[in-house]
Amino acid sequence: MNNVKFPGINLELNIPRTSGVILGIEIYNYAICIVIGILVALFLCKISKEKFDIKYDEVLENCIIGLIFGVIGARLYYILFNLNYYLKNIWEILNFRDGGLAIYGGLILGGIAIIINCKRKNIDILQFLDFIVPYIAIAQSIGRWGNFFNIEAFGIETNNFFRMGIQTVEKGYMEVHPVFLYESIATFIIFCLLKNLQKKRKYKGQILLYYCLFYSGVRTVLEGLRTDSLMLFNVRISQILSIIIFLFSICRIWSYEKHGKS
Repeated sequence: MNNVKFPGINLELNIPRTSGVILGIEIYNYAICIVIGILVALFLCKISKEKFDIKYDEVLENCIIGLIFGVIGARLYYILFNLNYYLKNIWEILNFRDGGLAIYGGLILGGIAIIINCKRKNIDILQFLDFIVPYIAIAQSIGRWGNFFNIEAFGIETNNFFRMGIQTVEKGYMEVHPVFLYESIATFIIFCLLKNLQKKRKYKGQILLYYCLFYSGVRTVLEGLRTDSLMLFNVRISQILSIIIFLFSICRIWSYEKHGKS
């Protein structure tokens, strides 16, 4: 059990990392949150009215492919920027259950796998991505709560209303930014914005570009608050990547909308 406090609302919780045991295997709440996020996203895909000529069977197939390669990519990205540790603890590379998945790695490799499969099946890639990215955002919003159960993805110390009190090995009791909560709320808002934008889309790729713009903007800010950022030398690698994606998205949106791309 992890003891967590939210002093701003006078709330104290004992948070279990696991929900039980099945066939001798502990079921981590981290994994449950991710699975719930995926299932909710698939359900919303199923009932969506903005299909963009995308069939649900195509969504399911690409979801499986994207999920497999996304998990691999998320793990490889995390390992790459913690290489010294994993070179000394090789078997820990396979220990997914304690976390250690980086969302950008998952988006990159999972996205590449989906694009390749769409090309192979003659599915319009931009149509498909415009349809699916809002649901990626809602899956992220729900999945981020896995960090809560693992007591990770928190930020620097603060005294703001939303602060979260946790017990750490290094510093004992601390009140910190609950960055996982900020990102969960932000990605839910992104989901709502993108769903509304789907109804009045002007050109192929517009929803994808706005997802990249919104998410990278949020991540640029939140990464600056985190204490567990993946580092390359003294640089927060995910923050730099977010800035690059943010600037690229602004340039492409400005270019497309100025020249009336359709």
